Amino acid sequence: MPPLRGISVLVAGAGLAGLTAARELANRGADVTVIEARGRVGGRVLTRREPFLQRQHAEAGADLIDEDQMEIRKLVGQLGLRLVEILPGGFAGIRQAGDGHRVRGRRGWYELQRRLAPEIRSFCLSEQRWDGAIARAIGRESVAAWLDRTRAPRDLRAMATALRGFFLADPDELSLLALVDQFASEGSLGGDKTFRVLGGNDRIAEKLAAPLGGKLHLQSILRVVTQTAAGISARIESSSGLADLRADFFVCTIPAATVRDVSFFPELPDPQRNAFQSLRYGLATKTSLQFDRVTWRKRGKPRAFGTNYSLGAVWDANEEQHGDHGILTLMAGGRASTETREMLASRGPASLTDQIDWLDLQKANLVAWDSVSWEHEPWSRGGYSFLHHQYDPALREWLARPFGRIFFAGEHTSQRWQGYMNGAVESGLRAAEEVTARVREAASLPTRPSATTRCD
Repeated sequence: MPPLRGISVLVAGAGLAGLTAARELANRGADVTVIEARGRVGGRVLTRREPFLQRQHAEAGADLIDEDQMEIRKLVGQLGLRLVEILPGGFAGIRQAGDGHRVRGRRGWYELQRRLAPEIRSFCLSEQRWDGAIARAIGRESVAAWLDRTRAPRDLRAMATALRGFFLADPDELSLLALVDQFASEGSLGGDKTFRVLGGNDRIAEKLAAPLGGKLHLQSILRVVTQTAAGISARIESSSGLADLRADFFVCTIPAATVRDVSFFPELPDPQRNAFQSLRYGLATKTSLQFDRVTWRKRGKPRAFGTNYSLGAVWDANEEQHGDHGILTLMAGGRASTETREMLASRGPASLTDQIDWLDLQKANLVAWDSVSWEHEPWSRGGYSFLHHQYDPALREWLARPFGRIFFAGEHTSQRWQGYMNGAVESGLRAAEEVTARVREAASLPTRPSATTRCD
């Protein structure tokens, strides 16, 4: 018999974490209901097909899948979708300097790793524990402060600034622990190969949501969660007014920035509440520029660049698609997000194309463009979570810790894949496992005799 038959679960959030949890729970026999504040599924997975020509599209949200991100790769296959390899050669670097532009490969990244060797070793000796004195000592220093303390050269500072296209935070905001943990866990910015879903990443969410039918409620805002020994009750706001939904268990996958708006009764433990309230989300403006010809795809040359420019990182957005048009994606994180918005407001997309002239764009014509600033999206309020130097690293584990009948998931709860689609998928699978374990644990407990039971 399915282990969750007869069990009801309410899931908040129809992003990849919530939809993955819902799928796994339903496969185990649970009666699952999903609520979502937006009028669509996918969360921060958002594929734009308008206004682009030749039936091309671009990812306005989560985009790249790395070779070693196995859970999302497995899920894509299970859903009957296909991954296509993109960006051969990975990311190169472009530094803005007085002597012009210079392609720098990954040398700056490896130099950061070399200079951080003492901190990396110390963190590894602590078994990469986030709740210890070593993590706390490393974590309270910003990357900018470390660069100053070590008298880092200009090139290395430019590299650190360019990383805001990855971490969505400037060096004076980003905790040094974020860099140290990245090196200690992987040593690089991902696997050797990069993928995207053929036809658009939003197909993952659409495939996951399809079996839910009437159990999926869009434009339904979570306001209050009350739990008792018998179950949970959630107050939902929609166009029809307020309504209460009841279930045995609750899986919360909405971003920490919106968890803060939800009232929990009883209240979350103080460390858990602090973990959600103090977690930062990076500013992120993602702009897609479509040109009538492709000038940047050259044999043996990179198609993706990390830059310290105001426009952020740049990469080929649609090399897997048909047509002679091409799309470039620009990912501006941290203060670059604000600068990009200001440039677009003052001069339009020409203000961005002027900065990437090394791609021979003077030979191409801009035919369409689109831009999304995630900090202005009310149900995200940022691109994805990042570790600020004022964030207590010991609080990180509280983001994923169950509270009674309430379980938490989402990219922000992932230890290794925070900020990635893979982190969202893994966290949804984890939440389903935790619900199952709780049900099995309750079933194995001996039944306490009632007051009327005779034992003689």
